[in-house]
Amino acid sequence: MAASIPTIERVTARAFCVPTDAAEADGTLAWDRTTIVVTEVSAGGAVGLGYTYAAAEAAHLINQTFAEVLSGADAFAIPKAWDRIYEAARNLGSRGVCANAISAVDVALWDLKARILDRPLVHILGANRDTVPIYGSGGFTSYPRDRLTEQLSSWVEQDGCRWVKMKVGSEPEEDVARVKAARSAIGSAGLFVDANGAFARKEAIAFAERFAEFGVSWFEEPVSSDDLDGLRLARDRAPAQMEIAAGEYGYEPRYFRRMIDAGAVDVIQADATRCCGITGFMRAAAVADAASIPLSAHTAPALHLHVCCAAPRLRHIEWFHDHVRIERMLFDGAPVPDDGKIQPDLSRPGHGLELRRADAERFAISQ
Repeated sequence: MAASIPTIERVTARAFCVPTDAAEADGTLAWDRTTIVVTEVSAGGAVGLGYTYAAAEAAHLINQTFAEVLSGADAFAIPKAWDRIYEAARNLGSRGVCANAISAVDVALWDLKARILDRPLVHILGANRDTVPIYGSGGFTSYPRDRLTEQLSSWVEQDGCRWVKMKVGSEPEEDVARVKAARSAIGSAGLFVDANGAFARKEAIAFAERFAEFGVSWFEEPVSSDDLDGLRLARDRAPAQMEIAAGEYGYEPRYFRRMIDAGAVDVIQADATRCCGITGFMRAAAVADAASIPLSAHTAPALHLHVCCAAPRLRHIEWFHDHVRIERMLFDGAPVPDDGKIQPDLSRPGHGLELRRADAERFAISQ
């Protein structure tokens, strides 16, 4: 007798706002708190967990729109469920907050399927690798010099990271000195910089030449990621050892396709909390693979771990300070680096994360 098909019974979401441990800023933005929207999807006696870093409105969209759309749907037919919620967001604008909300639900659906089957998620997706390298990421422009160097060096010395990344662009006149201090602190480890689109085209090229003096090998969003011509110019004019990276604001596969077709980047970035979840991330990975372009996962390392073990041409995951801290605070099962890599816990079903409800509750946003 054929097994019954589990159907979705309940979809819920809540938002939590977690203060940072210090003021944080990059080339174009400053913040002192981070909002995480956590989604749960129930079916077949199991509960799948997903989340996104987004405005609290994403939780409202999930509770008021996506929950109704998914009620009674086949819990294993994830592409079909993805199409349903994507179509439901059409008139609301499928990018931005809507894409974040889709992402959280999609991650929960994949986690749910793996939990119903009592398998780790990477076994459902299909493994390409057993571990994933990480690069330490933070180095905010709001940090004083001593905190910057201490943070970067700790990733190298304590976590074994082969690369670290720092922010630039909010005070350009200070950037060369900060990069010089970072290089002194981390020795021969790889040094990345991220301008978050703060520079104009020629300005970015000038800084690329200065940063290259200190062995910077990765320049992320030297200009706005919407300026594909500017990214292409930076890529063409940057020193040979310096890669240009962008893509974190991609919400659908055609975004990554346009960026690659424009010759705008050496490495494409994708973020499963923005690009419509694990489904969207794997589609972005397929686009990168077809173009023979390396892929890097943007932030949310605990959420990305299993899908990054499955994705082709995956280079590394961003070990982003803010998200690492939140994932450790709110979830059991968050990964711990070992020699600069993280590895799925194959003894835990799904992606292995469990919400610590009591710890999360003090950060809950009333809705």
